[in-house]
Order: sequence, then C-alpha cells, then structure tokens
Amino acid sequence: MLKDGEKGAILQRDKETYAIAPHLPCGVVSPETLRKIADAAEKFNCAALKVTSAARIAMVGIKEEDIDQVWAELGMAPGAAVGLCVRSVKVCPGTAFCKLAQQDSLGVGMKLDEIYHGMEFPSKTKMGVSGCNNQCAENCIKDVSLVGKKSGWTLMVGGCGTGKPRLADVLEEGLSTEDALKRIDKVLTYYKENANKGERVGKMIDRIGFDAFRSAVMG
Repeated sequence: MLKDGEKGAILQRDKETYAIAPHLPCGVVSPETLRKIADAAEKFNCAALKVTSAARIAMVGIKEEDIDQVWAELGMAPGAAVGLCVRSVKVCPGTAFCKLAQQDSLGVGMKLDEIYHGMEFPSKTKMGVSGCNNQCAENCIKDVSLVGKKSGWTLMVGGCGTGKPRLADVLEEGLSTEDALKRIDKVLTYYKENANKGERVGKMIDRIGFDAFRSAVMG
C-alpha cells in the first residue's frame, strides 16, 4: 500500500483504490490535455473525474498496479495535493479574459506557480491572485495573495479557511508586478525561517504580532 502522496496518489475511502491529480498550472488546460485525461480515465476504468478546489482534475478509483502506467500515458507531473508545501495557486481569468480585471492575474499566477508550486514550507500553503477587488481567487482565506487594482497590486497575508478560519491582513498596496513578486519572496522566506512546524502563515503572524511581522518583511 502506498503512502499518501507517494507517486502522486492518495488512498481512497475503499482502502483499495487511489486518486491522482495531474498538475494544471492555475487551472489552465488545453484540449489535448483534456483528451489525455479522458482517454486514461476510460482505459483504466476510473470511478470518477472530479474538478477540485485547486483547479485540478482528480482521477478517482485507480488500482495501485495501474498508477505508473497512468502517469506514463498522461506525461504530466502530479499536483501537490498533500504535504507541507505550496499546494496550489488559485487564479481568476484576469485581464486576459475578464472585463472587470484591473491587473494580469493569470500571468502573475503562472509565475508564482512556476516558482512555488510544491515548494516545502512549515505547513501547507495556499496562494491566490485576483485581477480585481471581487477576489474570485478567494484571497481572504489564502496564506499569501494578490488583488489587482488600478493603482497596482495589493498584497494580503495570513488567510486560512480551516475549521478556525482567519481572514487575511493587507500588508502592502500599490505594488508593481516586479515589487509584488519580490515582497512575496520576502514573506515566504521569513515564514520558512520563523514559523513552527505545522504553523500556517496566519498563526505565525498571530503568535509574533502583525506589526513585528510587517517590520521584518518590509525592511
């Protein structure tokens, strides 16, 4: 029996079959990729295909002996569904498609995904990028997120949507894309170096105080 996360597989309720979720950066997917997933699902008799909250497509009900072959046919990397790492970067369509967008959330989200997806941290970490203040990427419950406004990016930190939810704090506003990416790097570096194991960004902030955190990452 595989451990959760081994080979990108998660044991299901029946204790016999597994689910895998290929990584789809920011939920963007091509017709070719959809065909690969559909063909593999039919070939290996998947019980279900489920679009996840991380904008991936979970293939549910795969036999352990078929997992390697499924990955080989997909030719894709697993999504980081478990572990103490950046699980996902949730992104709205942004200026690429949405008439309401003020900033290019899709382009910035792709950069964040490329840099941070799967990177290890003291706890699971979720990120979001929204192109306008409607915050369709659920910024208020993301560990680190960006909101696009006419004046630039607003950086939010410390959101968490668990059983004890915590709304994100606004750290900085009016950032250019370059400055936003640099500040996120400082935030996550500080988090990696100062958080306790299993401590989300918001819990770390509550422990040390927002003013102390802000001073440390804005210096």
